[in-house]
Parts: sequence; C-alpha cells; structure tokens
Amino acid sequence: MHEALWAGWRSRYLEDRAPSDRSVFREIIESGRPDEETLVVWRGSTVFALMNLHPYTVGHLLVLPYRQTSELHTLTPDEHRELWDTVVTATRVIEDEYRPAGINIGANLGPAAGGSVRNHVHVHVVPRWIGDGNFLAATASTRQLPEALDVTADRLRRSWVRVAGRPKVGDR
Repeated sequence: MHEALWAGWRSRYLEDRAPSDRSVFREIIESGRPDEETLVVWRGSTVFALMNLHPYTVGHLLVLPYRQTSELHTLTPDEHRELWDTVVTATRVIEDEYRPAGINIGANLGPAAGGSVRNHVHVHVVPRWIGDGNFLAATASTRQLPEALDVTADRLRRSWVRVAGRPKVGDR
C-alpha cells in the first residue's frame, strides 16, 4: 500500500478544464517569461520542448505543439511532422548528454489514460537507467533526482545545439 503525500500545489494540473480553457502549457508559452525561467529547452516552428516540472527521472522532457489540441489526429501535417521529428531529436539529445540505458516515449490521451494535462497533447521523453525504480520508489513512492531542473535544462539546451546543429527559433 502506498502512503499518501499531500501535494495541493499540483491541483491546478489535475483540474478537469474545459477544452476551450488555456492549458498550463499555453500559459507557460504565452507568459512572456524567459525560457530559462519556464524550463523551455527548444522552440521549433510549430512545437517546443520543455522540462517536465514533475519528472520521473533526470532529463524527462515534454514535446508538444504550440497550438492547444487534445487529440493527435487534429494536428496539422506540419505539427505532426515536427512533433515526431522533435521527439526523435530529443532522444538523441538525452542520449548524448546523459547516456541512459533506455528511453520511454509516450502520450497519455483521454481521461482514462492517466494524463494530468488532458487538454493539450504532449509526448513524454523519459530517460531510464537500470535500477532507477529503486527502493525509494518501491517502498516510499518517492523518486530521487540528483540534479536541479534548471541545471538539466541548461545541459539539454547545449546538447540540443550540439546534436541538432541548430539553435532554437529566435536564437539565429
């Protein structure tokens, strides 16, 4: 049995918002705050990548379109192509910087899938290491992150330029 840990600050991510409401991702992207503050790692023409604020492991990225939509089939051809190209690049970036033993890629679509932000399609890119589901996760339902999110974001930004050979949009 897992113990309950109160995390009331996460309630804004778990609220069931109407599809017309702005997602937390739209709020981030439209905030005007610098990428270093919002943990945006890369910006493309139609999609962007940012750190997961509640990561499973170090380097856990989210890749998503700027345009808010809740279903994959509503992506435009350009969004679809750039989304999956960016997922592929994100895996290469994570491999280059962290050398994980594996990577999980997935999207939680629909209310039963377990996603906490259901009104904005996003793809998780999660590095995995042998033993990352150690005793803390098994006995205390706790994950240990050995690096601060802003440090990870900086490392991934530098690696993105190294791997992809181009800076994010606006850095030219």
